[in-house]
Amino acid sequence: MKKTPRAAPRPDDPDRAQKAGPLPRAADRIRSSAQDLFYHQGIRAVGVDAIVAEAGVTKPSLYRSFGSKDDLVVAYLRDYETEFWRRFEAAVEAHPGDPRAQILAYFSGLTERTSRSEYRGCGLTNACIEYPEPDHPARQVSVASKRRVRARLTELASQMGARDPEALGDGLLLLLEGACASSQVLGAEGPVRHLADAAARLIDASLK
Repeated sequence: MKKTPRAAPRPDDPDRAQKAGPLPRAADRIRSSAQDLFYHQGIRAVGVDAIVAEAGVTKPSLYRSFGSKDDLVVAYLRDYETEFWRRFEAAVEAHPGDPRAQILAYFSGLTERTSRSEYRGCGLTNACIEYPEPDHPARQVSVASKRRVRARLTELASQMGARDPEALGDGLLLLLEGACASSQVLGAEGPVRHLADAAARLIDASLK
């Protein structure tokens, strides 16, 4: 007897949902949706209604999870910072004991990321531009993060034996910030394509 082919499950088929596993909890969906919307459209431009619609949850769910939009913004920025350090420390770990190579590896990766069509600059810097008020939590998180990056670059400059570690650290930070900003204006064919080379020249000129 010829077997009748089994119909493919519909998108709303409960058997399919069970096989796919449970959906992420509401807080995770909210966080993920906010991350995408805030980064690509701007924090101030995205309202709570857009976030809950994208996440497929209700406003009460958002406020139960985060308390306010500002709390959600802080969570987004801390997630962004965590991802930055994940990439940065991966470059460090790839070149143990060689701070020059560590910096250049991170900058090479940054050149690749800034060349992507979906890249919208540094989310932390963007937050500082959107929130000039010094007491706003979004700005406070972003400024604290940038200070940490500055200190880390100065530390690596010292490990390299720079004559003036603070000056080299600041120069590298300016290159980093400039790459993020210029890529939004001039794209992948702009100055960002020379980022790693510019960093190498700056480092070599700064060593004792």
